[in-house]
Amino acid sequence: MAFFGLFSKERKENLDKGLEKTKESVFKKLARAVIGKSKVDDEVLDNLEEILISSDVGVTTTLKIIERIEQRVARDKVINTSELNTVLKEEIALLMKDPGVSSLDFMNEHKPYVIMVVGVNGVGKTTTIGKLANHFKNAGKEVYLGAADTFRAAAVDQLTIWAERVGVTIIKQQMGSDPASVAYDTLASAVKNDADVVIIDTAGRLHNKVNLMNELTKIKNVMKKVIPDAPHEILLILDGSTGQNAFEQAKQFTLATEVNALCITKLDGTAKGGVVIGISHEFNIPVKYIGVGEKLDDLMIFNKQEYVESLFN
Repeated sequence: MAFFGLFSKERKENLDKGLEKTKESVFKKLARAVIGKSKVDDEVLDNLEEILISSDVGVTTTLKIIERIEQRVARDKVINTSELNTVLKEEIALLMKDPGVSSLDFMNEHKPYVIMVVGVNGVGKTTTIGKLANHFKNAGKEVYLGAADTFRAAAVDQLTIWAERVGVTIIKQQMGSDPASVAYDTLASAVKNDADVVIIDTAGRLHNKVNLMNELTKIKNVMKKVIPDAPHEILLILDGSTGQNAFEQAKQFTLATEVNALCITKLDGTAKGGVVIGISHEFNIPVKYIGVGEKLDDLMIFNKQEYVESLFN
């Protein structure tokens, strides 16, 4: 069975439901944009530009989409408005970075596979870690969690609750402990006990870029003492409902550390689902997971073809 139920009927239904608010917003605006029009002309493109920007796709990505559609109009001479959805799907998919993940094969080259999770407080970081741990455990993996966010009182407690709920091992220390020390202990214990996956939580502060960079660099360097090529994945969690604010967070964290995977959460509660398109394109980092609800199975491996099909169907 595909990891996270990729391409299953239930997954498609969950995705459609999770993107419902964005779909409704985009489609209503698209319908108005083409009323009385048979061909894609300058007026339709102007309206489309406004729709994409208002859906938090972002200015840079929106202008790129419009440019590509203009090129197609010039090449094909005529694009009927009835074809606009198809053209949009094709051009948006081409712009987005695809994680190309449909199984756990990406973990086979590393044991344990180490994921360092970063992101500001309130984006759903702890919940996402819990859901990931649940998916990995259900796939038969031995999972260790490292509670390296030792600055926020509730962080360790919340992660402990998730570890107990899912049934995985958590390594933790007292509040105020050195986060790098927690990461070291977690990896050492995981190696000793032949674990498959390690997920390290980190503090969600963004008040000072220099401090953030220094702290994340220290955690990475200490992990390398146990596993020289760790972490294998630095996963940035972003709250999709914050729209343009998510862009700013992505900018700050990609400057602070070598983020190589993204997870965009809370897409079910917002009409700003277009943010996935813009962030994937502008930062050239694959969106690996999306969150479309509260249930454990509502965290999904991201597939760009599924996403655009759902958004524009």
